[in-house]
Amino acid sequence: MPDLPGGIPLPPHAYVPGQNARHPEDWFDEIKSSVETGMSVNALAQTQAFQAGLAYLEAGYFWECHEVLEAVWLQTPEGTSEREVVQALIQLANAQLKVRMHKPKAARRLCKMVEGHLDRLSGEDAILGQRPQNVQVMVDRVMQSLLCE
Repeated sequence: MPDLPGGIPLPPHAYVPGQNARHPEDWFDEIKSSVETGMSVNALAQTQAFQAGLAYLEAGYFWECHEVLEAVWLQTPEGTSEREVVQALIQLANAQLKVRMHKPKAARRLCKMVEGHLDRLSGEDAILGQRPQNVQVMVDRVMQSLLCE
């Protein structure tokens, strides 16, 4: 099985509920174990789980992105910009998964949720290395793809 940059293992396929087989329950355990309770947000950004989430999002592994980013999100402090950006990335992955599942209404709803997270980050520069305006560009692409359906 090939790896993504940084030695991040690439799952054998992108899981799409109702269309193909789900990965074994423990497939992502090693990646998620890079996140430890009490880590600083700067340390969280360097974990294999966060880096894998970004790589999976980029590579079109949307369910997998959500799976590994959830471990990061659980360790971000409530009410912080870092928690907002991780939640935005998770919901963006979910929106893209819904597009793949031919559920445009759900995808639009999720894109609006992402925009809500981004609105709470207005005026902020990079958070965990992610610029809110770059995430907005990805949301815009998803919404544009829905116009073609």
